[in-house]
Amino acid sequence: MSERYDLVVVGGGIIGLATAYRLLRRYPVLRLAVLEKEPELARHQSGHNSGVLHAGLYYAPGSLKAELCREGKAALEAFAEAHGIPFERCGKIVVATDEHDLAGLAELERRARANGVPGVETIGPERIRELEPYAAGVRALHSPTTGMIDFRRVALAYGEEIQRRGGTILCGRQVDRIRKVDGDSLLVTPAGDVRAHFVITCAGLQSDRVAALGGEDVHDLRIVPFRGDYYTLRESARGYCRGLIYPVPDPAFPFLGVHVSRRIDGRVLCGPNAVLAFAREGYHLRSVSLRDLTETLAFEGFRRLAWRYAGTGLAEMWRGISRQAFLRAVQRYVPAIQADDLTAGPSGVRAQALAADGTLVDDFVLGGTARILHVRNAPSPGATASLAIGRMLAERAQDRFALGPARPDDVRENP
Repeated sequence: MSERYDLVVVGGGIIGLATAYRLLRRYPVLRLAVLEKEPELARHQSGHNSGVLHAGLYYAPGSLKAELCREGKAALEAFAEAHGIPFERCGKIVVATDEHDLAGLAELERRARANGVPGVETIGPERIRELEPYAAGVRALHSPTTGMIDFRRVALAYGEEIQRRGGTILCGRQVDRIRKVDGDSLLVTPAGDVRAHFVITCAGLQSDRVAALGGEDVHDLRIVPFRGDYYTLRESARGYCRGLIYPVPDPAFPFLGVHVSRRIDGRVLCGPNAVLAFAREGYHLRSVSLRDLTETLAFEGFRRLAWRYAGTGLAEMWRGISRQAFLRAVQRYVPAIQADDLTAGPSGVRAQALAADGTLVDDFVLGGTARILHVRNAPSPGATASLAIGRMLAERAQDRFALGPARPDDVRENP
């Protein structure tokens, strides 16, 4: 006999949990469950990131990223305050190291102002040194409200709220198949079947595969995993960075470049690079999944991307192998950092949607059918925007699933 719910969220990462939390705030009597394939929540992207609370500098005005990052950051900070989760608006500078970076820096300022990012300003070398004494550049963009937080702790707090509000969290429930049964969806898992009237999938690194199980056509958009490796600064070198120091990013890629960032626990990270991961959940160079790698190499979109940006890809791979190459990238804007200041740090894998024409999909992508909604692409700033993405999905569920009138949902309300 299968367990039965009104609505099931597939994926126990920060976006799936935020969505379930938003739904239960709107519909307190909803019989809701979250299915997570791992034995614990927030095991992958939600627990392997730099912890930066993005303010919205980078995103094209009018995009979902621009809209939801700004909204999500405010909602997340309110949630953190209500739940005693520490965060800090430590500020960020994006540094132009030479004249060639100035056009890119000007475009970032234009986007930031169009997106309503508070307090942004272009600063010169003297102000750079006031904010970050060890940073070097001809100009920088300062974002005083960019911050840092522990996103895994946030995700676990969402989980606690879901359970407190009557929701169910089922770990160790990998969805292998989705079958239609009398108007419901039967989610087949190794630990037993789960039946749901409606489904929302937020499967991160597995999002295209789970969407395909639910009937979505995924040939136009596939997930390609990119691993990012970090170094950690030794304790004696942590003073080289007070907050967040970033380079001007390459506009051709949705990656932000090798940066130096302080974490909420006091550690300072340098990185990440961005290289093809040989496994969707492979956090080490030696982690290989033949299925994952074969699917990536067989995808026409990846082959086109690899051909178009072969030089950039090789340079990223070399930085992943050579500590000296990695160090040179960091020393462009924090020259005081030396090789013996770097120790091995964490790694993460980014679920990046790639179109069949080889285009890296930059914006969030939400899709679905009559009874199933899918999150198909939600990379950075997905964690920052989690409550805003959850709000949007809850509203779409209300409309598409005809859930009925909802109670007001405001995360600033004392939970």
